[in-house]
Amino acid sequence: MTVRPTLRPEPGSIPTDPGVYRFRDEHGRVIYVGKAKNLRARLSSYFQDFSALHPRTQTMVSTAAEVDWTVVGTEVEALQLEYSWIKEYSPRFNVRYRDDKSYPYLAVTLNEEFPRVQVMRGARRRGVRYFGPYSYAWAIRDTVDLLLRVFPVRTCSAGVFKRARSSGRPCLLGYIDKCSAPCVGRVDAAEHRALAEDFCAFMAGETGRFLRALEAEMKQAAAEQEYERAARLRDNIQALRTVMEKQAVVLGDGTDCDVIAIAEDPLEAAVQVFYVRGGRIRGERGWVVDKVEEVSTGQLVEQFLAQTYGAAEGTSAIPREVLVSAEPADLPAVTAWLAERRGAAVDVRVPRRGDKRALMETVAKNAEQALARHKSQRASDLTTRSRALSEIAEALGLAEAPLRIECFDISTLQGEHAVASMVVFEDGLARKSEYRRFSIRGAAGAEHSDVAAMHEVITRRFTRYLEESQRSGELDTLGESGAPPAAGRAARGAAPRFAYPPNLVVVDGGRPQVAAAQRALEELGIEDVAVCGLAKRLEEVWVPDEEDPIILPRASEGLYLLQRVRDEAHRFAISYHRRKRAGALTASALDDIPGLGPARRAALIKHFGSVRRLARATVAEIAEVPGIGERIARTVHERLGGAGEEQGGSDGSGPDNREHRGKKT
Repeated sequence: MTVRPTLRPEPGSIPTDPGVYRFRDEHGRVIYVGKAKNLRARLSSYFQDFSALHPRTQTMVSTAAEVDWTVVGTEVEALQLEYSWIKEYSPRFNVRYRDDKSYPYLAVTLNEEFPRVQVMRGARRRGVRYFGPYSYAWAIRDTVDLLLRVFPVRTCSAGVFKRARSSGRPCLLGYIDKCSAPCVGRVDAAEHRALAEDFCAFMAGETGRFLRALEAEMKQAAAEQEYERAARLRDNIQALRTVMEKQAVVLGDGTDCDVIAIAEDPLEAAVQVFYVRGGRIRGERGWVVDKVEEVSTGQLVEQFLAQTYGAAEGTSAIPREVLVSAEPADLPAVTAWLAERRGAAVDVRVPRRGDKRALMETVAKNAEQALARHKSQRASDLTTRSRALSEIAEALGLAEAPLRIECFDISTLQGEHAVASMVVFEDGLARKSEYRRFSIRGAAGAEHSDVAAMHEVITRRFTRYLEESQRSGELDTLGESGAPPAAGRAARGAAPRFAYPPNLVVVDGGRPQVAAAQRALEELGIEDVAVCGLAKRLEEVWVPDEEDPIILPRASEGLYLLQRVRDEAHRFAISYHRRKRAGALTASALDDIPGLGPARRAALIKHFGSVRRLARATVAEIAEVPGIGERIARTVHERLGGAGEEQGGSDGSGPDNREHRGKKT
C-alpha cells in the first residue's frame, strides 16, 4: 500500500485555520470526513510517515485519490459541518453507530389536530413528543394502559378514527372510558389537546401536581358522599403511583440528564445511554460501534454526541446535563455546539462522586455486558465462524481451513516467574478442557527473553506430541504410521490430547516470536503445521520468512477470530502468572526459618492454607501439624510475628486462584 502521488497537496497550500476535510476515492465518492483545529497540521500527519500510520488509516489513505477541505470560522462550525457531511455522505471509514436492537419509543403526535399516543420506531418526526426509548414495546403498552385511566387520549389509528367519526360510534376504549372519544364529539379538539399535554407533562416528570389534584378531588367527592367517583379517583391515583414505581428515582432534585458510557476493545465499542428525566430513568438505548478508523475514547464520545444530538433541537431533546464516561476530545467546542442547538446552557462532564457517579458505573456495566453479549453472539454464529476460518486460510495461504488452532503466550514480570499458556480453539470455539500451562525453565528462564521462552514452549509441546504419537502408533504430522489406521484411531482416542496436532499455531507477538516458533518446529522435523503471530499494537499478522506483515481488513471475521484467540491466551497466561507469583510470596516468609525444609513448609501451608493463617495460630496449633514439634512450632511462631499482615492477600482466595483451568506441563 502506498499514497497516490496526486493525493498530497502542495506544501503551504493547506491553511492553518479550523475546518473540515474530505478524502475521496478515484470515483469521487467521499470515504472519510474529519475536522481539525489546524487543517495543515492535521492533514500533514497523513503524509509524513506512511508506515507509522495505523493499518486502518493506511487503508483509508491508500484508497483515497484526492482530498479537499473547507475553512470555517470556529471549531463549533467545524463540528456542525462535520456532522452534516457525515450524514450526507455516510463515509465508509468514519465510525458509524448502529443499534444492537431496534428500540421503541412512546410517542405523542402533537402535530395532529387530535394527538395520538402510540408506540413508534425509526427516525424522529417533527412535532412528535417522544419518551424513552424503552427496552420492550410491551413495557410501553403497560404504561399507556395505566395512564389512560387518568389521561384518556386517543390511541387508535387514523383509519379507525375516521370510521368511528363517520359512523358516530366510538371504539371499545371509548365505551370503557379509556378514551375521551373525540371522534364522536365527547370532547372538542382543545379539550383533547389539553389531555395530551397533561399526559406529556406527567411523562416528563411533573408527577406531583397531578397526584395532589387527584387526591384533593377524591377527598372532595368523599365529603360530598359521591363514593363511586371517589373510588374511581382512588384507582386513578394508584395507577399513577404504579407507573411511578416502575421508574425508580435515581437522582434527586428532579434532574434531567443523559448518562453515556462506552466500553471498548481494539476493534469494537459499545455505547450505552440512560435517559433520566425528573430524576427517574425514562429509557435506555445501546449501540455497537465498528472502529473503522483509529480513535481514542474521547474521540468516540465526541463523535457519538455529534451524531446523536445533531438532529435534535430544543430543551426537550437535549437535556441540561450530559454525563459521559470520558471527556470529549474537544470539550469546549462540543459544549458550545450543544448549547447552540438546545438554546440554553449544556453541562458536559464526567461525574466524580455521589449518585451520579454511581449511576455512571451502572451504565458502564451495561455497556460492558452489551459488548460481551455482542461478541459472544458473533462468535457463536456457525456461518460467521466458517467465514472467519476461510479468511484465515486464504490470508495465510493454507490448503484448508485451520479447524484446530493453538495459541501460545508468555507472561512474566521483569523476568520473574515466567510462564506460558496454550489455548485451543476448534471450529472457532474455545476448548477449555485442552488448555495447558507451562513454567519456563532452562535457558529461557535465565535469559528473561520472550523469544527464548516461546522457542522452549513450542519445543516442549511438540516433543510431547511426537512422543505420544509414537506411543499411539500414529504420526499425523509426518504422515507415517506404525499401526493399522483403525488401531491408530483407537489408540489416539485414548491418548492424551497432546497427540492431536493443530492446523495452525498462533503466537502472541511479532516477527521474532514467529521465527522462534518456526525454528522450534523445524528442529523437530515438523513441516505441516502453519505458524503466524498477531502483534498487539497494530493487529498485524506476521508469518515466517516474510519481511512485511499481512494486514487483514478491519471488518474481517478472520482478524476478529485471531484477536479472540490471542486475547484468551493472554488472559490464561496472566492468571497462571499471578497464581505462581502469589505462591512464591506465600512461601518466602518461611524460607529463612531454621529447621523448616521444603517438606515441613509444604505441610504447614497445606494445613493452614496461607502464611496469614499460620501467623495467627498458637504454638499448640502449629505443633499439631505432622512433622512439626513444639520447639519448631515455637520458632515459627516467634519468627513470623506480623507476617500475617505483611502477606495478606496471598491466601489463595482471590479470583485468579479460583479461575485456573487446564493442566500444568
